[in-house]
Amino acid sequence: MSTNTQTSAKEASKMGSLVKAFRPYYGPFIFSIILLIASVIFTILTPGTIRALTNAISPIGKEVNGIIQLDMDLVASTALKLVAYIAGAFITGVVSGFILNTIIQKFSKDIRAQISSKINKMPLNYFDTTQTGDILSVITNDVDTLSTSLQNSVSMLVQSGVMLVGVLIAMFIASWQLALVVLCSLPVMLIIIALTFKFALPLFDKNQRVLGEVNATVEENYSGQLVIKAFNAEGKKVEEFKEKNSLLGSILYKSQAYGSMIEPAMNFVSYMTYAAVLITAGLLYAKGSISDIGIITGFIVYVSLFQEPLAQIGQASSTIQLGSAACNRVFNFLEQEELPDESGMEQKLDHKHIRGEVEFKDVCFGYDPNKLTITNFSCKVQPGMKVAIIGPTGAGKTTLVNLLMRFYEITSGDILVDGVSIKDMSSAELRDIFGMILQETWVINGTLRENIVYNLQNVDENRLAEILEETNLAHYVSTLPDGLDTVIQKESALSAGQKQLVTIARAMTENAPMLILDEATSNVDTRTEILIQKAMDSLTSGRTSFVIAHRLSTIKNADLIIVMKDGNIVETGNHDSLMELGGLYSEIYNSQFN
Repeated sequence: MSTNTQTSAKEASKMGSLVKAFRPYYGPFIFSIILLIASVIFTILTPGTIRALTNAISPIGKEVNGIIQLDMDLVASTALKLVAYIAGAFITGVVSGFILNTIIQKFSKDIRAQISSKINKMPLNYFDTTQTGDILSVITNDVDTLSTSLQNSVSMLVQSGVMLVGVLIAMFIASWQLALVVLCSLPVMLIIIALTFKFALPLFDKNQRVLGEVNATVEENYSGQLVIKAFNAEGKKVEEFKEKNSLLGSILYKSQAYGSMIEPAMNFVSYMTYAAVLITAGLLYAKGSISDIGIITGFIVYVSLFQEPLAQIGQASSTIQLGSAACNRVFNFLEQEELPDESGMEQKLDHKHIRGEVEFKDVCFGYDPNKLTITNFSCKVQPGMKVAIIGPTGAGKTTLVNLLMRFYEITSGDILVDGVSIKDMSSAELRDIFGMILQETWVINGTLRENIVYNLQNVDENRLAEILEETNLAHYVSTLPDGLDTVIQKESALSAGQKQLVTIARAMTENAPMLILDEATSNVDTRTEILIQKAMDSLTSGRTSFVIAHRLSTIKNADLIIVMKDGNIVETGNHDSLMELGGLYSEIYNSQFN
């Protein structure tokens, strides 16, 4: 199958998805189209009425004894009919446009809601492999472009199609000779439109893709300002942006150039058609083939009505093609693979009586299916044990806890919690029984209280005060104007260490039966770390906990230390036994304190 055929099939598939997504609005959409058709019919009837009015007020053949005799009743009734047709076209057109624009805006709102819901259903590996700016571009630019395209093109295409057919019929009824003259311009206009679509459409597809890359670059430069300034890389980043921006500008220039050529070409064809109609009409009138002068004035309007839809389609081709490209990107995102639906899964564990036994059975995993990161990992953790996982960078420590939380699905093997496979549990149930404190801090725009209690309800104020003391946040909160109800800006109000303290307080507030700590104190100073460590010891007491740490001083009291290298367990034991062994753990420990 050729590339063009595959592209056409893909576009057709996305348009089918668009039609399916639009299904809830079929009723009002059809009603708006009926009104639009009525407006077009009124418009088509107008030239015939103009012809009748022209004949009614024409003095030719109506002179009696030097006095022109006009039927004023006929003139008045014809004039009123003309006004009624114009008013009918106006009113039905306005109502149709109002209904259509309303449902398209509601449809756009639904698409954004679907995208927001979709984000929460997608696996993490999609976000690992897709630039954030590109995703944001789909949500903002592409949805807006699709909405604008639908708003401008749907009514125009329907109106143009009905107008073309209706005017063509009316012209043949009025004069088939003049209708044939006008019809000769149709192939020329269609060729112009086809050439525009052929050369401009690939450019508009590329435009949306490059726009996503530009947005990704802007997002990257914004989020990485500290590193950029620290390494004096402003000039390099400016040049990188200029390169992508220049490419976007070049594509936009070419696509708009193709689109702008269509209007003068259409105007040229229109003027030639006017001239041909007037010349032909004059010859026919001279030969007596045309009986009245009103046909000529009516046909001038017919020519305008016939060619106006084609000109509109040509002029709107850029909007249509941008909308098509945006449609492909939006529905390509919405059709991405989702996490399995677990809404019907029953709860497997009694959360009030979780023992905390965790067993890894021959676990294998690779981000790339052809390259395993973890191979045949087996380990059994008894209830209430504090398990430390250490090893060189890239050994698979964080990957291991990501598998435990089912952020990624294991390639083979199994993980059991209290004897129940995590494959048989819903992700929501599994994550309810684990509290997580990550190295990567995440703070929302909102009050400090909202950041700490986050997704919990009815948190006891006394317990909250205790947590603030245990995490060394109490003094900081006391300095804030509104205490815990002070609104913070996630980028500037808190230091890196304070953000990490907030995430630790969040996990303490959740009070989950088991814990995962991934470098939980990496961003705090030594004194604060000692204070937090006491809180951690209290928090982990009696709870099964997994601690990933590079500072081995924080895990000396662990019940079990797992030493990993290249995805495999190379040593297990407690601090004393591993130091006696004199292996990798001993080497890492001594390197930190010697």
